[in-house]
Amino acid sequence: MPTLELLHSPHAPELTPVTINYREFGRGKPLVFLHGGWGYGVYPADRQIEAFKNEFRILIPDRSGYGHSTRVTGEMPLDFHRRAAAETIAFLDALGIERAVLWGHSDGAVISAMMGLAEPQRCECLILEAFHYLRRKPGSRSFFERFAAHPEDLGEETKNLLAEDHGETRWPTVLRRNCEVWFRLADQAQRPEEDLYGGRLGDLAVPTLFLHGGLDPRTEPGELERVRSALPQAALRLIANGKHSPHSEEAAFEDCNAIAREFLRNQP
Repeated sequence: MPTLELLHSPHAPELTPVTINYREFGRGKPLVFLHGGWGYGVYPADRQIEAFKNEFRILIPDRSGYGHSTRVTGEMPLDFHRRAAAETIAFLDALGIERAVLWGHSDGAVISAMMGLAEPQRCECLILEAFHYLRRKPGSRSFFERFAAHPEDLGEETKNLLAEDHGETRWPTVLRRNCEVWFRLADQAQRPEEDLYGGRLGDLAVPTLFLHGGLDPRTEPGELERVRSALPQAALRLIANGKHSPHSEEAAFEDCNAIAREFLRNQP
């Protein structure tokens, strides 16, 4: 897989330079897929690569701290989504890409939205899958607590995928860093309804599709209604059989791809 070097990344500010590992498939308009908080390997985009590689140049970077990119230690900063958005812009700059379609999953969807808010001219459109809006996730607290303390409790298949992605000894650190930052995001929120975007999601002017599993366990009651209220002009499509990763789930990927294709074809 190819790599590139960034002279500086706010996502890993203490490290210089930063190496970014990425996957590349197909040709055409750039489409950048941004992975979630546990990395790419658990929720791969193989079915999207196959479906869209004849129309798009698909780029899938590992953020610093993930996969085979530069290793990062210590706790993740509370504004890691914003920092990762800046790193992704730097990744595009290094490849000479002015504008791209962004497809973000979970934390990657938050990062994509922040890119759209900060640098709308760099974004053709956004596909935000398994989107997070609220800082506090009480329904997921026990999930994060369990796997931050005991990553070994994961199933063998998931552990093997994480080990393949991040390394046999490194993957528990990746897991803990992501789980623990969500504790701190929640604990430092001033109000239960406080969002990740400082109340600015409604300023998002880039054409946007929210793709969400109807059975997503990481979604709080009323969270999607808040998204609709903040950004009523965006498309929001629920995939009834989808959970937290419709793009990679056997019961949901076909619907996910069909909805994404329709949205992409309707863009100018």
